[in-house]
Amino acid sequence: MRGYTLIELLIVIAILGIASALLVPHMVNSDTMNGQAAVRLMIGDLCFAQSDALAHQEFRRVHFYEDGRGYCLVRLTTTAEVSAPFDESSTTPPDYVTDPMRVAGGGGDYIIDFTVDTRFAGVTISAVNIDGGGRDVTYDSLGGTVMAGTGDQPGMGGTITVKSGTDDYVINIQPFTGKLTVN
Repeated sequence: MRGYTLIELLIVIAILGIASALLVPHMVNSDTMNGQAAVRLMIGDLCFAQSDALAHQEFRRVHFYEDGRGYCLVRLTTTAEVSAPFDESSTTPPDYVTDPMRVAGGGGDYIIDFTVDTRFAGVTISAVNIDGGGRDVTYDSLGGTVMAGTGDQPGMGGTITVKSGTDDYVINIQPFTGKLTVN
């Protein structure tokens, strides 16, 4: 019985490796990969905000910027803060949550800006419709969503649409629980 020699196997593996290195980048364009990476990051950050609210027994708000460039995570400690809309240009700056991934590099506010991060080239948040038209997801001390501006009424859920090239990804936020799904 004759089998393959080690040399023959190594040549076949080398040819397959070269072919896959040339073929795979052409099968999936960078817009698709950038969009999927942005959606995964956003899902992770929404889950982090929810668990951080629960862990600290405080409100957390994820605000999506009007121009579609990204979002931020803000700590809310009083009912007045929960009831007030997000205002980036206020004389009192928002109380941003510290981004745990940036602490080692000198700390930083939890602000995700797709226009600055080259990993997300071409990615924008094209539409946000939360609680009937708002741009904020607010989590209470039990990890559930609450309607922006109230602090005590359960959230109605909503959608966030991420655009990357010709692809649209819709993140669905379920009422009350904040459960996330992606279409």
